[in-house]
Amino acid sequence: MLPTPEDIRAYIAAGLACEHLEVTGDGSHFEAVIVSEAFAGKRPIARHQLVYSVLGDRMKQEIHALSMRTLTPAEFKANS
Repeated sequence: MLPTPEDIRAYIAAGLACEHLEVTGDGSHFEAVIVSEAFAGKRPIARHQLVYSVLGDRMKQEIHALSMRTLTPAEFKANS
């Protein structure tokens, strides 16, 4: 069974404190906007690695592709 955007959202939320989290997708390709204070001081690649670590083996088994915008709360507020 393919994961839903709600599944992906729940997986991320279970392992990362998020102030804002939205996920869209079609079952194999997903896009996420993830806002977390945990991203403060980290480069984009480190932010993505943090999300990948939360998703663990699901990135290899369930999720074919995940495109992410990873922002701190201040960056999200400035872009809104």
